[in-house]
Amino acid sequence: MLNISHNQLNKKVDLDKFKSSKNIFNKNYYKRFNQFLLAIAIIGIIVLFLPWTQNITGQGLVTTLKPNQRPQTIQSQIPGRIEEWFVQEGDYVKKGDTILRISEIKSDYFDDKLVERTNDQITAKSSSVDAYKGKVDALNRQISALINEQQLKIKQTKNKLLQSHLKAKSDSIDLEAVKTNITIAERQFTRIKTLQDEGLKAVKDVEEKRLKLRETQAKLISQENKYLTSQNNIINVEIELSRIRATYADKISKAQSDMYTAQSIGFDAEAQVTKLENTYSNYKKRNSLLYVTAPQNGYINKALRGGIGGTFKEGEKLVGIMPAQYDLAVETFVKPIDLPLLHIGEKVRVQFDGWPAIVFSGWPSVSYGTYGAKVVAIENFISANGKYRVLLAPDATDHAWPEAIRIGSGAKTIALLEDVPIWFELWRQINSFPPNYYQPEDKKIASKKDKK
Repeated sequence: MLNISHNQLNKKVDLDKFKSSKNIFNKNYYKRFNQFLLAIAIIGIIVLFLPWTQNITGQGLVTTLKPNQRPQTIQSQIPGRIEEWFVQEGDYVKKGDTILRISEIKSDYFDDKLVERTNDQITAKSSSVDAYKGKVDALNRQISALINEQQLKIKQTKNKLLQSHLKAKSDSIDLEAVKTNITIAERQFTRIKTLQDEGLKAVKDVEEKRLKLRETQAKLISQENKYLTSQNNIINVEIELSRIRATYADKISKAQSDMYTAQSIGFDAEAQVTKLENTYSNYKKRNSLLYVTAPQNGYINKALRGGIGGTFKEGEKLVGIMPAQYDLAVETFVKPIDLPLLHIGEKVRVQFDGWPAIVFSGWPSVSYGTYGAKVVAIENFISANGKYRVLLAPDATDHAWPEAIRIGSGAKTIALLEDVPIWFELWRQINSFPPNYYQPEDKKIASKKDKK
């Protein structure tokens, strides 16, 4: 029956005459199974032409929409030592509530009256500044007095110089008159001498003329001496005028030098006052930092530093806090090849960990347990995991997200793209082609207007 023998019985004997052979050889095996396979094949061909929504899947975490709503840690701006706790883990705190009290660990700030003593230093230095300002004002008045006195002295000396010039001019005129008199006296003496030689005049008259000539000559010498004295007085007054200018210039310069010195010391004192005021403000601010307060309303998550008496450095994390009010969001990561397909405002489906869902990524209409979201931000720089970060916010037109969701829980995202036949999607997946590139409707309309 297996037709493996060289002596084939079916060729020598007609097996169709036997009833058993009729039941065996004419029976249609696997008829129902073949019909089932045919139906599956027909349904598969039909399914290949059904619409399929291309999508981009990603893994993400639940976070908050705004940066100021995300969990944070509280640090101290100064190093210190923990002295007292005012909260416990899980407590609700309001903005400004005290969380813990610390104390200084640097010896520069151990003085309890550091702020008061710094204020006293500011007061003393401010008085010094006022004193130097008074000294500068006094020196300014002294300089003004010296300038006025110098002007008066110069004016007095100039008048004296003018008198000396006039006296010299008067002596010069008298000298010229004496010179004229001596010329006349010489002519008279010569004339009387000639007449005496001719016997017309007596010797007495000649002697009188000679005596008058000698007197005139003596007056000439005396007048020349007066004239030279007047000129010498002019020189003396000019020297005195120069000396007055030099003397008062030296006095004024010395007073100005003292004034500039006082101003310099006053400015230095003002700088020290400003520095002390800055130090005073820093000390006051540092004292306020001895109490670590809550930056906003929220819940204390965890005390990162515990106990009493423990020391820490500035900027070290002390307490974790979760804001009381926050808007949920999901951050997901997509591959660089899929990034050009995402746009702001695009619809996305989200499946949260812990919420049962039946997901058909290509048929969102029959998916169950997913929630609507939309793209609100797309990162422009690649993350450390080699993907781009995308931030999703709840879709106001879809079902509200579950209230029990907690920040940090996992989420799966599905970004819906174009509708294509299933055979096209299978062909794309086999060839590792990216999804079809598309643009939102508003961008398409804008690009058409630009072309026009």
